[in-house]
Amino acid sequence: MEYLWGGIKGAVILIISLDAEVFRTVLLSLRISIIATCFSSLVGIPLGFLIGSHEFPFKRPIVTVFNTLLSLPTVVVGLFLYSLLSKRGPFGPLSLLFTPTAMVIGQFILATPIIVALTISAIQSMDPRAKITAMTLGAGTVRAALTVLSEARFALTAAVIAGFGRVIAEVGTAMMVGGNIKGYTRTMTTAIALETAKGEFAFGLALGCILLFVAFSINILFHYFQAKRG
Repeated sequence: MEYLWGGIKGAVILIISLDAEVFRTVLLSLRISIIATCFSSLVGIPLGFLIGSHEFPFKRPIVTVFNTLLSLPTVVVGLFLYSLLSKRGPFGPLSLLFTPTAMVIGQFILATPIIVALTISAIQSMDPRAKITAMTLGAGTVRAALTVLSEARFALTAAVIAGFGRVIAEVGTAMMVGGNIKGYTRTMTTAIALETAKGEFAFGLALGCILLFVAFSINILFHYFQAKRG
């Protein structure tokens, strides 16, 4: 118990004192995850809209694939990217391995299926009369699509938040393609794993508390926008 309480006390001191290393790690985690989520949204929302709003051959298997990818293991993504970005891989000359860029790519792969799947669900649950009404009033294809997206904005916001929540707490991809380099690619999750293994329990616990707060806030936002959708 003394070890636990000592760690908690040390974690509180680190957070209250705004320890530079703790918050450097937090800010790096947030920056990488936000960038990855933004790119995933730019790809995932239009793709999800196209799939959800149109009928075409093999639509159901495609939707099933995206739903399956919701549980894509992070270490598998990390292994796949490592094989591509390592010196012996096809993209080795780009020297992307163990860089923030590689981590963004990994998190992009993890977040995109979530945003696509939730966007498809949001579009398919929309009242089809919204698009019909917009086109009746003279809106073109693009304008009608924007109208539908506007009507589904709360569900789409929830999809983006869910994508961010998926990547901010992942550790497998960040560890394998980021390398956990201090001040460069060390995120909250990888730092927690490393520092705890080194015996720096207070440091790991401080990051764990901050990560828990971020995850809790994300869940509150997700449920808020899910409720607004209903």
